Amino acid sequence: MTTRLIYTAKQRVRTIKRDVHAVWLAARDSRTPWLAKVLALAVAAYAVSPIDLIPDFIPVLGYLDDLVIVPLGILLVVRLIPPELMAEHREAAAKATERPVSRFAAGLIIALWIACAALLARAFL
Repeated sequence: MTTRLIYTAKQRVRTIKRDVHAVWLAARDSRTPWLAKVLALAVAAYAVSPIDLIPDFIPVLGYLDDLVIVPLGILLVVRLIPPELMAEHREAAAKATERPVSRFAAGLIIALWIACAALLARAFL
């Protein structure tokens, strides 16, 4: 039961993540209705804004508004975008997440940061 619930939650998170990328792509498309573009901008602004309806320092409730309002806003934007256009952007977003990840490049960047930190530590200590 718990494993199934976790799997379902992970699937929904992946779907929302893909839809966020698809909405971003659709908002930049000239075929998207202006109302959907404005609402996408408003949802994005709310998501990154430090000002919330319920302040984040309030335990549990502070994050609850982000967990409810942002996905509902994305759902509304998705409904305002024509289905064929949304399908096109969902496909593009899914392809973007399937790109290979270079572990070598990640290791190289981490090594560069460690080297910079060591040089700074040596210079100031």
